[in-house]
Amino acid sequence: MEAKANNANGHAVLDVVEKTTRLSDAKLLYYKEKILERIDKEKRQIKFSTAKGNDTNDTSPTFKVLEEGQETQSKELNGKLLQRQTNFIQHLEYALIRIGNKTYGKCDCPKCQGRLIDEERLKSVLHTTKCCEAKNEEVHKSLKR
Repeated sequence: MEAKANNANGHAVLDVVEKTTRLSDAKLLYYKEKILERIDKEKRQIKFSTAKGNDTNDTSPTFKVLEEGQETQSKELNGKLLQRQTNFIQHLEYALIRIGNKTYGKCDCPKCQGRLIDEERLKSVLHTTKCCEAKNEEVHKSLKR
């Protein structure tokens, strides 16, 4: 943000007023706590999901084709969900690194040039690296392909 003022001689002088370029330390601490809570919740969910799958039902010979197919499909779906949760935890851990670097909350698209992401977006998507406008553009480009 720039502001013009006149000096004593009446000449225009350009004063550069620095705008906020990062979140405050208090807000970074707030988001760090929220992210750590979410990581803990996701890890407990993974532990719960994987704890009940250690039986021998898939190793015993049976001739129930439909049931086996449904069970296999269910296991594949659970595996995909587990992978998705693991990726989510990884993105949350990357957000913790950005908090440590004090770059958390900045949009990383070239168009925004490091502008801060809206607080509502950060609260709803803790691991985001893009503002709403940049994310919408990204989605529209992927849909056109």
